[in-house]
Amino acid sequence: MKKYDSTKDTLDHIEKVENMIRIITQELFLRSKDHDASKLCSPEKECFDIITPLLKTTTYGSQKYKDTLKKMRPAIDHHQKNNRHHPEFFPNGIEGMNLVDLVEMICDWKSASERHSDGDIYKSLKMNQERFNISDQLLSILKNTIDFLKEK
Repeated sequence: MKKYDSTKDTLDHIEKVENMIRIITQELFLRSKDHDASKLCSPEKECFDIITPLLKTTTYGSQKYKDTLKKMRPAIDHHQKNNRHHPEFFPNGIEGMNLVDLVEMICDWKSASERHSDGDIYKSLKMNQERFNISDQLLSILKNTIDFLKEK
């Protein structure tokens, strides 16, 4: 009886994993190119022309921040309903998201925190944990991802 050689099965497994990772990386690449493109078109563009400079001078989650957002609610609602990297896109919030959505979301949150003069992604994460009912486990994963990005 010939002894089993796992090489073929292992190479098949590697190829399958490689193909799946390629699908995910291609999707992330496409999203990186199209991220927030809806902000460049009506009805969002006009509102974001006004709101973006105002938000730079506010603290994320503050009353001034919330009041500023209220003024632009139709554009923000349109944006969130048309961009799946926002929990608001899904009826069940973050639970409806996949890992690709989460990667784009955390990159978006990190970048957005840098637009505020006093932005702090870790404080934002804590606020968003409550806002979006993020589990402690997922919060740790998101923090680990931010730490990873800071190392690069």
